[in-house]
Amino acid sequence: MGKYSKWIGGTLGWAFGGPIGGILGFAFGSMLDGMTITSINQTTQSGDFVASLLVLTAAVMKADKKVMKSELDYVKDFFLRQFGLSVTEQYMLTLREILKRDVAVSEVCMQIKQNMDYAARLQLIHFLFGVAAADGQIHADEIAVVEEIARYLNIQFNDISSIKAMFVKDTESSYKILEISSDATDDEVKKAYRKMAVKYHPDKVSHLGEDMQFAAKEKFQQLSAAYEQIKKQRGIN
Repeated sequence: MGKYSKWIGGTLGWAFGGPIGGILGFAFGSMLDGMTITSINQTTQSGDFVASLLVLTAAVMKADKKVMKSELDYVKDFFLRQFGLSVTEQYMLTLREILKRDVAVSEVCMQIKQNMDYAARLQLIHFLFGVAAADGQIHADEIAVVEEIARYLNIQFNDISSIKAMFVKDTESSYKILEISSDATDDEVKKAYRKMAVKYHPDKVSHLGEDMQFAAKEKFQQLSAAYEQIKKQRGIN
């Protein structure tokens, strides 16, 4: 585990302390002992985001009271698609250790909410719904945990519904993604898309690094796809 200590300690800012730091400390034991950070940046770093994602992913995976090897394989595939091969190994090794510990979701979310901006929190929820859907079947308990996490993170109801609709499909999904109803006018559809395009633009999480910005493009692409589907259905130019 020692070869990952640089990633754990070297890229963490505020997540080095508090509940998240405690979970990492229990997970890796002496690996964190004696490590110091001379200057803790209160702005979310890539390591803070990943640590938050891994801890909350563990909570989602354990929501149905069991963690299957198939689930780990699906999550690994999810990370590979999102972040590439180079970092997936260390993410999965870290996740396996975190899964051995209980996660106090409300306390973890309080730490994240206090230190992470809204755009990054939206990206966290997008990832968590993706993890829940990674095996092709979203368990009701997993949805409930992701929605609970979103509420703890002070994510607005419309934003929760929008991101959820990207993974839980129904006849109204495209409209839910744009945070409008199916009786919206064509002009309202266009305005909604412009508003959401600003909210979900990958540049909103550019401060988290290239990997996260690249992964955020998926959310933006799903937004664009929903808009194109509505335009096609309505014959909007």
